[in-house]
Amino acid sequence: MSAEATNPATPGPVTDAVLGPVAGQAARRKARPRLDLRRLGRAALLAAPGRDRLPDAIGHVVDAHRAHHPDADLEPLRRAYVLAESSHRGQMRKSGEPYITHPLAVTLILAELGAETTTLTASLLHDTVEDTEVTLTQVGEQFGEEVRYLVDGVTKLEKVDYGAAAESETFRKMLVATGNDVRVMSIKLADRLHNMRTLGVMRPEKQARIAKVTRDVLIPLAERLGVQALKTELEDLVFAILHPEEYDHTRALIGENTARAADPLTEVVDEVRTVLQDADITAEVLVRPRHFVSVHRVSRKRGHLRGADFGRVLVLVAEDADCYAVLGELHTCLTPVVSEFKDFIAVPKFNLYQSLHTAVARPDGQVVEVLIRTQQMHQVAEAGVVALGNPYAPGTEESPAEGERIDPTRPGWLSRLLDWQRAAPDPDTFWSTLREDLAQDREITVFRPDGGTLGLPEGATCVDAAYAQYGEDAHACIGASVNGRLATLSTVLRDGDTVQLLMGQDPASEPSREWLDHAHTPAARIAIQRWLATHPTPAADTPGTGREGGTEGPPEAAAAPGSATASPATPPQPVSVRPAANIVLDPPGASVRLAGCCTPVPPDAVTGFAVRGGVVTVHRAECAAVARMKNAGRAEIAVRWGESSECRVTLVAESFVRPHLLADLTEAMAVEGAEIVSATVEPPSQQRVRHTYTVQLPDASRLPSLMRAMRNVPGVFDVNRARHAAAAS
Repeated sequence: MSAEATNPATPGPVTDAVLGPVAGQAARRKARPRLDLRRLGRAALLAAPGRDRLPDAIGHVVDAHRAHHPDADLEPLRRAYVLAESSHRGQMRKSGEPYITHPLAVTLILAELGAETTTLTASLLHDTVEDTEVTLTQVGEQFGEEVRYLVDGVTKLEKVDYGAAAESETFRKMLVATGNDVRVMSIKLADRLHNMRTLGVMRPEKQARIAKVTRDVLIPLAERLGVQALKTELEDLVFAILHPEEYDHTRALIGENTARAADPLTEVVDEVRTVLQDADITAEVLVRPRHFVSVHRVSRKRGHLRGADFGRVLVLVAEDADCYAVLGELHTCLTPVVSEFKDFIAVPKFNLYQSLHTAVARPDGQVVEVLIRTQQMHQVAEAGVVALGNPYAPGTEESPAEGERIDPTRPGWLSRLLDWQRAAPDPDTFWSTLREDLAQDREITVFRPDGGTLGLPEGATCVDAAYAQYGEDAHACIGASVNGRLATLSTVLRDGDTVQLLMGQDPASEPSREWLDHAHTPAARIAIQRWLATHPTPAADTPGTGREGGTEGPPEAAAAPGSATASPATPPQPVSVRPAANIVLDPPGASVRLAGCCTPVPPDAVTGFAVRGGVVTVHRAECAAVARMKNAGRAEIAVRWGESSECRVTLVAESFVRPHLLADLTEAMAVEGAEIVSATVEPPSQQRVRHTYTVQLPDASRLPSLMRAMRNVPGVFDVNRARHAAAAS
């Protein structure tokens, strides 16, 4: 964990109020000066604490910790500091400070965020196993299993063992550990923040490399875990290193705005305070300055910046109901910009964030954004999962069984990440896929018909939903229904959609190569790519897949009634010949095929005609093609059904358009033992829609029962055997 420098990467002094950093993380607090690392280093070396006295060097940590946890047992911190200081004694950072100043600074960051004692204990020890003679066994024996697990989770893998893959495999190990305990990532983020603050003495190329990894991996992880105080300062430090000219320009803009005599944000704060006092609502109202990257983004979006663009108004209240009371008063007494209203209290973001967002317009035309939240919401908004204390404490009332560990911080994105990382074939694939996955900013929730939900990144398709729900079994997916309507597998899902995946039953099913074009999530792409890698030769069109070539297409090629992303389906094309394992010739000898135009099945009356290549094509006796071939003078060949009763048949269902029709219809077919080989749906006309299914039945005698079951589905008014135009024989 040892990035080695003292000087901040940011050129010149940057105020806590602008950056919104961890030290004094709530904007309403009086900002604390950044600690003098040299003084802290001297204190670490000179302190000679007694067995029961707290060392002077951790006084700042203790003060911050007691502010959040006044009754915390500080003895583990004392013992952890003594072990860390003695273990790191003699080690120096590149800046010249004693090494112990780094774990102290990391622990102070976490203490400011409100981390509980176990996290702080592990933070003090987080580099001991990596950089000293202390072992994980010793940590476990002296501080318990939880501290041992956290220290192990953030300990780097050795380059001597992993070579160039050490960094990516370290992150993989850390993410897996985070899946069991998110406090691992809390320590890592605080560790990276202090290293970024003290990156200045390193070579420019190394600064840039570390900054890029921070940008691509650590900042997105901080965002997903809701630790905004860390995320925003990391963004500004990366900004200063990778884009120094733009950083300097933004810094100048902030300086110019600070020098202005009139501040519209302060004026709005005064107005809001008056409105709330008159309404007898107790609230704290203050200006929340934007950090550098936020100002830069607004500048690029709006061009010329005005005073209201450099921050937002923050209103802090005691209870959830007070938030809505404040909102009502502001919208009544000031001029609201209704299009700017968002309710993240009723619908929290996936990273635990809750707040009401609104905006009010000033007479001069400036628009001031207003954030309304409770004090607890504000703590969570700043510190994310760190603010939840220890979510793993056993024996809580909510725990279904005593001692069971409940993790309310395990979000869908982390579960998905842990799932796909297991399948990543090599470190390079894992590393590139991780960066790509973390670059997806927003998450949506889609619902399953059984009441369950799937968390997916924005832009995910039905292909992604299939692999999220079924893993590699999604290779057998033959279609999807979105909000009760048949949809293409390439359909992009929206937040709140209900998606049902239609699964074939052939164990040899294979994914389409085209699915890679529609796969948005790593889980889907890796699963498809792994299958393709083991099946390099395109497979022929086989029963049960309908994926490659051929004329029978799966529902993904079909129209989706009401779906904006679906393309109109083409009518089902005739399959000229199909193998017939249960047809007997009189006399035997030639190869036999079933005609696709009439799809004969037992016990249909059948007849045959010879075609080119010595093959006998079998038609239903009533097929229109039979009459044409007889009129053309073609000789009939006697055929009959053999003992095998398995059959494949094409059925056409005529129905009215209604929600969930496809789901009900396919369920009825499955109950009758029919395996759907392929399906198409024509565009609806006058509230009617035509479905065509080719199904495999284990016994031809089940066909009448299958057709009755399909007709009994509400909305279906007719089901018949398909009658295609006969192909020339």
